Amino acid sequence: MKNYLFLAFIIACLCGCEPQKVTWVAIGDSITYLNDHQDETGHRLEKGYMTRLCEKYPNVDYINQGHNGWTAIGIAENIEDLGLVEADVYTVFLGTNDWWQGKPVGTMADYENNTGTGTSSGSFRIIVDKLKSLNKGAQIILITPMQRGDFVYVNDYSNNAFGSYKAKNGQTLEEFANLVTWIGKKENFPVVDLYHNSGITDEKAVHFKRLKDPETGQYKKFIYPDYVDLPFDPENDEYPYPEDAIYMTYDGLHPSDEGCEIIADMIIEKWEGL
Repeated sequence: MKNYLFLAFIIACLCGCEPQKVTWVAIGDSITYLNDHQDETGHRLEKGYMTRLCEKYPNVDYINQGHNGWTAIGIAENIEDLGLVEADVYTVFLGTNDWWQGKPVGTMADYENNTGTGTSSGSFRIIVDKLKSLNKGAQIILITPMQRGDFVYVNDYSNNAFGSYKAKNGQTLEEFANLVTWIGKKENFPVVDLYHNSGITDEKAVHFKRLKDPETGQYKKFIYPDYVDLPFDPENDEYPYPEDAIYMTYDGLHPSDEGCEIIADMIIEKWEGL
């Protein structure tokens, strides 16, 4: 009987030592979406940032709420139709598409006064309020957009965009990153500041961009900023980012395996209780 009780005690202790299961809902755009759709990366991405975090912490189960091409405004407009569920932790990783699509970043007053989906700032308020309504005790982690180089989609060269080194519609990507950090301070949320602290920069987005030299017509590897404003013809030119061009991103915008590892580690640093 004593041996049985001792064995039962040991089993109970071991069960009690198992890490508690944690549910994580990751809200984002294509950077989040592609975690589970490597085929759309040309199989250039092996593991996204969510997979990498969960490999390090197997007690965490993620739900991918990444939506290709979506903005903070788009998420807010569809917030009741996304199927968001109660979770222990929410991450919100948005802003880069708002910038590229020319959505107005808005002001602090738009967030404070809940002015709606006319601005990214007002949209973040809708998103935050929804998450709070799902679980008042949940941890909410905000992630700023990261700097980006010239983007060319590996499966459709006509889908391309210039990098964050210049403004779009009179707004810089940094303004959207600063909005996220400001909301984090106001709400006392942890902020993963990829824009300023990740080391993922315009210069390190890719090792080079392979373009035709305007003077010779021959392909040449141009490093940043030498490739800025050089022409790229999506109908006739070769893909400008061969495998050896991959650095922090694999296409100028979406993080590579190296970039995703950085993102996962930075989230871990801000995640309370991991």
